[in-house]
Amino acid sequence: MAFPFFGDDKSTIARLLATLPQTGRLEWIGIRPVRREPLVSLPEVEVLTDAHLRGDHARPKPGGKRQVTLLQHEHLAAVGGFLGLDAPIEPGRIRRNLVVSGLNLLALKNRQIQLGDEVILEITGECHPCSRMEEELGPGGYNAMRGHGGLTAHIVRGGQIRVGDAVRVLEPITPAAT
Repeated sequence: MAFPFFGDDKSTIARLLATLPQTGRLEWIGIRPVRREPLVSLPEVEVLTDAHLRGDHARPKPGGKRQVTLLQHEHLAAVGGFLGLDAPIEPGRIRRNLVVSGLNLLALKNRQIQLGDEVILEITGECHPCSRMEEELGPGGYNAMRGHGGLTAHIVRGGQIRVGDAVRVLEPITPAAT
């Protein structure tokens, strides 16, 4: 028996997966000038096409899928709660570059987003927590981060971004009809 709301065919699910009308907000920017050192919070940063954030020590290869990392702002409170804290975790402790609110980042895998007026990122995959979370957050830090580690992205087009910039989901690129 089919459920009328969902329909019988996959086109309905495809349509639902593609429906992302919300606009998010860039809440935080961080770079790691030196490996294993604390992140530095910035009000703005230059994003270099097919490279990295200016000032970050990481130098991913051109075409790489992990040129920048993103975290869901709403997950900071969840991780804090899992650790028994009364407040959200500070973004820099999670060691991701960008923190975005108002959009479900997991719904954006394999999609492109625009930050501000210039920057375009392609969301490439999940950014799973590492053992450093146990060092940074204390006992249980790794497990608190499971499912909340964020996403990785490829930098399609660079430019300047600022905290407070809008984050918009771009329409999927469809192959031209032949």
